[in-house]
Amino acid sequence: MNTRAGLTKLFQKQVLNPTVSALVRRGILTDWALVETKGRNSGLPRTTPVGVRVVGDTVWLVAEFGGRASYVRNIEADAHVRLCIRGVWRSGTAQLLPDDDARARLRTLPRLNSAAVRAVGTDLLTIRIDLDR
Repeated sequence: MNTRAGLTKLFQKQVLNPTVSALVRRGILTDWALVETKGRNSGLPRTTPVGVRVVGDTVWLVAEFGGRASYVRNIEADAHVRLCIRGVWRSGTAQLLPDDDARARLRTLPRLNSAAVRAVGTDLLTIRIDLDR
């Protein structure tokens, strides 16, 4: 792992993720969601805050470290996820879209998160989540 990615992950894990997670659970942050995956080894629930765009029953996001991100590897093992959006949990099915233009997709997502993903991202990957009805 390069230094930039390592520092970014440390900052996210220790500072950003706990703060954003608490705000999403309370329904305060509207352009973020919590993605809950099942750990591919442990089987335990794993939660990651992500910037999203919700369009009907479809949720779009871009993973900044692509297939190296733990939650992406968990999705590869089991595409069934749960999302906390505006404080409400919903189930859905995630689909990794490596052929999608992730940089173009970022232009449709919330600006602040998209700018951060562009700045630190090293292997962008679009993810589409279709929410259960």
